[in-house]
Amino acid sequence: MDGALAAQMGEAVAEKVLRYRRDRSGWKICQEGNGVSVSWRPSVEFPGNLYRGEGIVNGPPEKVWDCIKPLAGSLREQWDENVSHFEVIQSITNTLCVTRTATPSAAMKLISPRDFVDVALVKKYEDGTISSNATNVEHPSCPPKPGYVRGFNHPCGCFCEPVPGSAPPAKLNPRPAPSSLCRMVTWMLSSCCGGRYIR
Repeated sequence: MDGALAAQMGEAVAEKVLRYRRDRSGWKICQEGNGVSVSWRPSVEFPGNLYRGEGIVNGPPEKVWDCIKPLAGSLREQWDENVSHFEVIQSITNTLCVTRTATPSAAMKLISPRDFVDVALVKKYEDGTISSNATNVEHPSCPPKPGYVRGFNHPCGCFCEPVPGSAPPAKLNPRPAPSSLCRMVTWMLSSCCGGRYIR
């Protein structure tokens, strides 16, 4: 994939996801518990809904980020039951790449294993926030694979931000970190979002 095109797509999705993050209007809470809330609102861009999860994790953003960052061999593959395989198809810069994420079958195998190919951009902001931003892309090195249904991700992202006025806790939107908080992530994805979400 052309690096300039990937950079343009990455920046565009980062701006869009940041607008979602800043726009607090119209969100309705659909699940709440154990310090995590999941909200939704209708999308104006496609038929369906946007979902957002938020929770507080006790730890500095960099440590929390290590658990959720979109890298092959990262901790996310160890705790996220919705990810069976993750790979980088093309590394463009140290913050921009094309990825393939595979998910297992679900609902007693009524839903086939799926895979998603995305351009992903990691951004760091002046306030210490770190975000991953992704959207669907077709890549010549990654045609559909046998045994998987090729999925399509609308623009999505994850923000790991420091909680104002405190040093350690980090506010995570929407995926918390490992150990007991990972269970909340699985709950958020499976009971509310069917596996796809604003990361």
